[in-house]
Amino acid sequence: MHFLLEGESITKFLLGNEAIARGAIESGVRVGAAYPGTPSSEIANTLFEVQKDLKGFYFEFSVNEKVAMEVVGSASASGLKAITCMKHVGLNVASDAFMSLAYIGTRAGLVVVTADDPSCHSSQNEQDNRYYARLAQVPMLEPSDPQTAYSLTKKAFEISEKLEIPVLLRTTTRVSHARAGVKVGSIPWKEYEKFKKGFFKKEPMRFVPVPAVARKRHQILLEKLNEAKAIAENFPENKLIIKGKKGICASGVSVNYVLDAIEELGIEEEVSLLLLSFTHPFPEELAKSFLKEVEECIVVEELEPYLEENLKVIAYENGLKTKIYGKKEGTFSRCLEFNPAEVKAKIAERFTSKKSIIEVPPFNFEDKLPKRPPVLCTGCPHRETYTIVKEILKELGIEEKTIYPTDIGCYTLGIMPPFNMADYLLCMGSSVGTSCGFDVATDQKVVAFIGDSTFFHAGIPPLVNAKYNNHNFTLVVLDNDTTAMTGHQPVPSQELKTPDLENKPTISIKKIVEALDIPCVEINPYKKEEAKPLVKELLQKNTLSVIIAKAPCILYRKKVAKTKT
Repeated sequence: MHFLLEGESITKFLLGNEAIARGAIESGVRVGAAYPGTPSSEIANTLFEVQKDLKGFYFEFSVNEKVAMEVVGSASASGLKAITCMKHVGLNVASDAFMSLAYIGTRAGLVVVTADDPSCHSSQNEQDNRYYARLAQVPMLEPSDPQTAYSLTKKAFEISEKLEIPVLLRTTTRVSHARAGVKVGSIPWKEYEKFKKGFFKKEPMRFVPVPAVARKRHQILLEKLNEAKAIAENFPENKLIIKGKKGICASGVSVNYVLDAIEELGIEEEVSLLLLSFTHPFPEELAKSFLKEVEECIVVEELEPYLEENLKVIAYENGLKTKIYGKKEGTFSRCLEFNPAEVKAKIAERFTSKKSIIEVPPFNFEDKLPKRPPVLCTGCPHRETYTIVKEILKELGIEEKTIYPTDIGCYTLGIMPPFNMADYLLCMGSSVGTSCGFDVATDQKVVAFIGDSTFFHAGIPPLVNAKYNNHNFTLVVLDNDTTAMTGHQPVPSQELKTPDLENKPTISIKKIVEALDIPCVEINPYKKEEAKPLVKELLQKNTLSVIIAKAPCILYRKKVAKTKT
């Protein structure tokens, strides 16, 4: 595998996500766990693949991010370096474990990667997870490109080992999915010859955070945060460059836009820079040194005014009169990701006497190209399931009155014509929980849709709730043998397996539902005439019921066929 090969060249052409995986392997990571979520997916995919060649490394796709966090947390407590990765909303799921993990700490390095998604390329919100570092009171590093993604991953392990607390590595889509030449080091092959178990030394007054323990551990965490602050102040990847009285502060992918902009505008020798990679705890002394040297400062950061707020507090507390421009007064937006032309224009407007001439094509081609909205693949079994349910509800005369809660996955595209069968969505597993609410609040028929991976991730607890509280709705589980949207990662219910998964058991969704004593049928959506009477019987009833539409994703089926030839 090119990812692992070490020839004469020490530069590899890597995605930002691949660079993170490489940095983790070079750091001697022993355990990894994740639930797939774009834009973080390639980190987990890469680690899953390389464990075939690295016998001393274990990786699993856990059923959700909270479980993944618990797996790596206990591994690190047993003395094994560990990593987990997730998209930004995945950290919401894992936060219960993450917050306590910060208190009890680790015995070996633990890196938690959160991949944020400005502009919602594949997400339901744009939340800025930099605030999780402040909330959990853990160190946070922010790479700006694949090279720093690699190097900061290694630094994150070092810091975690030193402080014995998890370190948050925060990326964004443009860093995760950028590809560039990355100068890499060597893999410690001897460590990976055989998996060596760790040992958990019991220390209940540390690792069991009952209130009396938690109070003490919080004090210890704050002491460690002070140590982290000292590291941040002298962190070599935090760059302070003093040249003129005009200043720019940036982090993440915005660093690249800033450097390009000042070069193109010809003002490199006039502008002082504060380019940050270690952003929590915030390097206050470094920032104060910067603010003392500049009369005005532009803060370039996507999403929330995290850097801006820190800089303004430092300026106020130190009586500095530096004018700070960012999101508060409207220089930049708190919505969507930036682009190089936008950053260049804003810097030119503030720091030069003329407006920047944007010499690039427009980024919006909607008026020139035909619209290509996302759709379900040709041959997708979800199409057939939607058609069956829609036709039966139409026969029953309730198609238009039915509420269709939906969930996270390919099938969210049920919102598109000709189906129009997605009415309400919050998060993973919400189709089941919100159906409980709609049953209480309305007299309308409720038919919810959820995928197999999402069912195992967060659909089972609300289904238990529905049974216990006597809610009436029909849940359609779209079981296509894989986590299709994020790249065909495994799911517990899959029957069609690639060779590397053939030792994994198949966990029946139908048996889980039957164990809850909920009426249930399993259909093959491609066999329409056989399926319709079974589906109709359940949809006619005014009771909780589950329909399992089981047929493999058409693309995954082709992928499996290739791996077995």
